[in-house]
Amino acid sequence: MAEPEQWWYNHKTGQVEKGRQSLGLDRDGPFSSEEEAARAPEIARERSREWEQEETNP
Repeated sequence: MAEPEQWWYNHKTGQVEKGRQSLGLDRDGPFSSEEEAARAPEIARERSREWEQEETNP
């Protein structure tokens, strides 16, 4: 059975990559679509805000 396509966001270059093309230190993911991977910085900001709210409002 083939693995599903995975997309990654390379935060060093700002590019979306199909599959693992760069070092793990430089990428975020995996994401299920190219569009979702392109939103990686926004997703990270949203999650960070949620974690901060959880810490300040237990």
